[in-house]
Amino acid sequence: MLDPKLFRDADSIAAARRRLARRGGSSATLVDALAAAAEQRRGEVTATDQLKAELNAKSRLVGEKKRAGEDVTALLAELAQLSDRVKQAEQSLRAAEQRFEALLLEVPNLPADDCPDGDASANQVVRSWGEPVPQEEWRLPHWEIGRRLGVLDLERGARLTGSGFPVYVGLGARLERSLITWLLDLQARENGYIEVSPPFLVNAETMTGTGQLPKFEDELYAVPRDGLYLIPTAEVPVTNLHRDEILAAERLPLRYCSYTPCFRREAGAHGADTRGILRVHQFDKVELVWFTRPEDSDQALESLTAHAELALQRLGLAYRVVKLAAGDLGFSSHRTYDLEVWAPGVGKWLEVSSCSTFADFQARRMNLRFRRSAGAKPEFVHTLNGSSLGLARVLIALLENGLQPDGSVKLPGVLVPLMGVDRIEPSGA
Repeated sequence: MLDPKLFRDADSIAAARRRLARRGGSSATLVDALAAAAEQRRGEVTATDQLKAELNAKSRLVGEKKRAGEDVTALLAELAQLSDRVKQAEQSLRAAEQRFEALLLEVPNLPADDCPDGDASANQVVRSWGEPVPQEEWRLPHWEIGRRLGVLDLERGARLTGSGFPVYVGLGARLERSLITWLLDLQARENGYIEVSPPFLVNAETMTGTGQLPKFEDELYAVPRDGLYLIPTAEVPVTNLHRDEILAAERLPLRYCSYTPCFRREAGAHGADTRGILRVHQFDKVELVWFTRPEDSDQALESLTAHAELALQRLGLAYRVVKLAAGDLGFSSHRTYDLEVWAPGVGKWLEVSSCSTFADFQARRMNLRFRRSAGAKPEFVHTLNGSSLGLARVLIALLENGLQPDGSVKLPGVLVPLMGVDRIEPSGA
């Protein structure tokens, strides 16, 4: 949520409109609605305060006349009418405040100044690692590899639930489990993250805190009977761990890692990349979440991104780091780096991690603050998160990059102790 002070005067409103216009679409036009709502709220505040002042003045006058023994019948009738007007004004003020707050929840975050202008076509590759495997004739897409090795069963997954819900079998299931364990150990033991195992269902307040509600309600899996939602990412419960708290400055930065399954209704809804497990409704992910002081958040994003990159380097997967343009940022993001791995079977760079800083956007929604010293005024923390990693597409990359001419898939050395084998053979189907 943006700072409400941005909508107090013409200059700040114009600045917010200019910055949001960089996102494209209707983001900037929301500023006009917010400015109007803010003006209405100010008018209601003024009217209410004036009526309350008049009510207080008449109440004092009634007391004075009573003490003087004068008849106050007419004044009491005026006082009653004025009291009713104050109640009506307070109701109007509450309605105006609710409208302003509801509109504020619809407005996306302001892009960082260094985000490139434009849409996804303006995204910038800032660095790369490794040498992409060439697209040789014998290389296959992951769905064909998975079928031949007997590790991926899309047909039975569709029969159980529907399209976008894969079943991993045998060494495929073990590979997914091994990745989860290895990624958590890497981040918790080597990079010092605190491991968290959160609920996979959360309430509406939690979804609102990180920006999923109200904007993306139609894209979430809901359980209406219980007023709960299946999480689209561990970011949601983990970032809300300290909602409505005031943290001591010496506790920052706080860094958490978490494994959860993720549920996203919108995945694959646009008719693109629907084969195999390129776009699925359920997938596993290890997430990294940071809470920092405002002055530390830019450097924290670089560190968080480096930790996600380290996982790809240890897996031996060629990747590139892409800085998103303002028009391609997620709703809550202030600045984002996407990590994309090369998948030679499908001939594409696939996003396996999105590392973002949200500045104080989420913290304002969650009322999450910190105090620099005892007695100091609380300030909003900055929140960050990044995937390390989204497993469906990592599995794609491991199968397609690890494929050998004999049809087997060679596994990264870091996974061999957990897998118990160094490759997946066709005979293991």
